[in-house]
Amino acid sequence: MSSVAESATAAALPRVPIPANGVDYRGKIVLAPMVRSGELPSRLLALKYGADLVWGPETIDRAIIGCERHVNPRNGCIEFSRMPSNGGRPDIVSKESVIYRLDPVREKGRLVFQMGTANPELAVQAAKVVAADVSGIDVNSGCPKPFSTSGGMGAALLRTPDKLVSILEALVHEVGEPFKIGISVKIRILETPEVTEALVSRLVRTGITGLTVHCRTTPMRPRERAIRHQLRMIADVCHKAGVACVMNGDVTSRDQGLALMEEFGVDGAMIATAAETNSSCFRAEADGGLAPWRDVVHEYLRFCIESENRLGNTKYLLNMLIPGKNQDFKEAKLSRTYTDACRRLKFNDLVPLAIQLDEILDLDRKWELGPPEGHPRSKAVQNAMENNESAKAAGGECTRSKATSPVIHNGGPIRTSSIPAPAKTETDQPALASIPAPMAQNTEVTA
Repeated sequence: MSSVAESATAAALPRVPIPANGVDYRGKIVLAPMVRSGELPSRLLALKYGADLVWGPETIDRAIIGCERHVNPRNGCIEFSRMPSNGGRPDIVSKESVIYRLDPVREKGRLVFQMGTANPELAVQAAKVVAADVSGIDVNSGCPKPFSTSGGMGAALLRTPDKLVSILEALVHEVGEPFKIGISVKIRILETPEVTEALVSRLVRTGITGLTVHCRTTPMRPRERAIRHQLRMIADVCHKAGVACVMNGDVTSRDQGLALMEEFGVDGAMIATAAETNSSCFRAEADGGLAPWRDVVHEYLRFCIESENRLGNTKYLLNMLIPGKNQDFKEAKLSRTYTDACRRLKFNDLVPLAIQLDEILDLDRKWELGPPEGHPRSKAVQNAMENNESAKAAGGECTRSKATSPVIHNGGPIRTSSIPAPAKTETDQPALASIPAPMAQNTEVTA
């Protein structure tokens, strides 16, 4: 009888309308925003294993403002890039830096851009750069790390609620409404339920569609157990305003996330550190549960190669995905190129693609064993080597700098339907791992 009453009450609660290009957080198990661990290959890996939505890593507003948007013709990825300042030194040869990269096909309808900001005007400027290519903008007001809080961003915003409210309201009216995407916020719990309730009550009246709560206070660190006694109260406040409530903190699998959603009455669950170790945690036990780590690493490396991920970032995640006591951990750590990493890990099927990427990223000169058998060095590399040999013979030095490729700018954000298909190469490529199609979004408003 009580369950019938609860269902009737739930049906009577209001729901904030989900914008046409936005996404509903209800009923979702999602990948948390994580600096370094939330780049494109990690997000694609999470989606492959069943994540319903993915958050990108926190990106500071000033970093994305002024970026040029272009489509990578080799893989169809959208890249937001800019030239580095080099500390004001004009003598240093600059290379374009990719600040944010996304896959408009495999992430369509499932990517949320998280922003670090402490200023409404800058927040709006930054959001407009990416708004046409994502399904939501999330404001980070939960990060406790000094690089964020020292600028008044992250968890520091919890102590300046007027500023946080003004940021959210500006984003809702100046970005969410014109681009038809949702605006959300991620917070931490405060020292008492009363203080948390007062803050959440203000935030849900700004027009946001979702609120994520990390069940730790700002001083707490990941090794300390999450505190969940405020969760049901926070969910109730959100639901009365029609806002979806997502929980974060010590969620380790899809099955556990669904159980916690039922226990505390929240709408979704966010997985963070467990996904860094094995992204197949998004797969239910009934569908196979955790996959062997070598399978996960193989898929991760393939996504890294396809998206042309920076090698340093790739190795950072490999250090987490490969068990530390395994010999392969050491092998991956010693690799200086993608080709060598694939060779060391015995992923021979990925070597042809790795060779191509090493040449694109100018890593082919670092191959441990020289060019792979039957693969001549590119003409540019041969010329550079000849120049070096000539310089050595003359007793001089010769340095090689890679020319900066021109930025292709298509005149501002466009919808992903106009993006060209990735160019095919002559090399036979392994079939892409399937990522389930996004669930149809229900934009119907329940009174």
